[in-house]
Amino acid sequence: MSLFLALGLLVAGLCSRVHCVPADDPASKIVTLKDQIKKLPAHNTAVVSSNTDFAFSLYKQLALTNPHENVIFSPLSVSMALAFLSLGARGPTLTELLEGLKFNLTKTPEAEIHQGFQHLLSTLDRSSNLLQLRLGNAMFIDEQLELLDKFVQDAHELYHSEAFPTNFQDLEAARRLINDYVKNKTEGKIVDLFKKLDPLTKVVLVNYIYFKAKWKTPFNPNLTTEADFHVSKNRTVRVPMMGIRALTVPYFRDEELACTVVELPYTSNDSALFILPDDGRMAAVEAKLLPETLRRWRDFLQPRWIVELYLPKFSISSDYRLHEILPQLGIEEIFGDNANLSGITNTKPLKVSQVVHSAVLDVNEEGTEAAAATGIDINVRSLERIALHFNRPFLFVIISKDIQSIIFLGKVTKP
Repeated sequence: MSLFLALGLLVAGLCSRVHCVPADDPASKIVTLKDQIKKLPAHNTAVVSSNTDFAFSLYKQLALTNPHENVIFSPLSVSMALAFLSLGARGPTLTELLEGLKFNLTKTPEAEIHQGFQHLLSTLDRSSNLLQLRLGNAMFIDEQLELLDKFVQDAHELYHSEAFPTNFQDLEAARRLINDYVKNKTEGKIVDLFKKLDPLTKVVLVNYIYFKAKWKTPFNPNLTTEADFHVSKNRTVRVPMMGIRALTVPYFRDEELACTVVELPYTSNDSALFILPDDGRMAAVEAKLLPETLRRWRDFLQPRWIVELYLPKFSISSDYRLHEILPQLGIEEIFGDNANLSGITNTKPLKVSQVVHSAVLDVNEEGTEAAAATGIDINVRSLERIALHFNRPFLFVIISKDIQSIIFLGKVTKP
């Protein structure tokens, strides 16, 4: 087994409703969108910046819902699925959806948003000996529903989406079909994404991420021992605590927020940030989770000699009903009878009935041998002996350095 195995899924189930919404001219709109994308530069940073803003905004809502529980989700999966859905949105529904994803539409045109996600997909969907990273989208479509050709074409070209005709008259068979697809794409880690489907379901959109990488410097299995983890001031649990001694890693002590930040690299071009707030400072650090805070942490990280580092060996998972959370971020109209999703089909009015998200994260000791340069530290000038013990609730951010995007984000309160 390798070090990290993490998965995030977001599915939007759409159902028909009673009255119609006037349709724009979706065919000409999407042709124009594709023409605009062809004229844009090959790479833009607007999507990365907005995704980081959205990631922290959604994290705060999830943490607020269950303040004493673990949090694990893939903000990239959620934002990509909603951007995929926006291909079919029109009018105020489209504006609300993209602004809810933290895009400034006066500065970032819609074409640039879709081009940015297309670039992320092309960059991230890769596998090698150092990293397994799979990212994709799929549509499950009622056999009786006629989708607009341009929507299907753009879904395929921009979001690499597969399309599967589905008999939603047999809800249980449809649910099994979708869940089996997700299970297969996530190596069996997400087994029951949908507990049930709405009887009026016509389309289901799926986004999945599978991530598996190894530490550049693995933890020593001989140092893994049972140790105390302080869940709260009054509660302690025993957990397997992984250990590593004498290593040089990027480190920053944030005195302003009273927390310690350390970056652990993978053998691939990716890394995980672990943020350890001082006792009683978790809420204060969470309140300051902003794009500029992440930039500041990364800017101030410097290689430091760490005498010992202890991190819990843990496996956490979460299931979220995001249709109950997204309205807090301003994404509301897609769930109501005023939803305008006429860019998907002009035969039936649609609205979103469910947005569900599941994620799993496993952390253990394993990895590959450290690169030769890992132990070299040209910046050590202090005789300070730094020892890090993640024996109380902490935050983590898994970042792809190729695109500077947050793939997974969460909090461990109960390993």
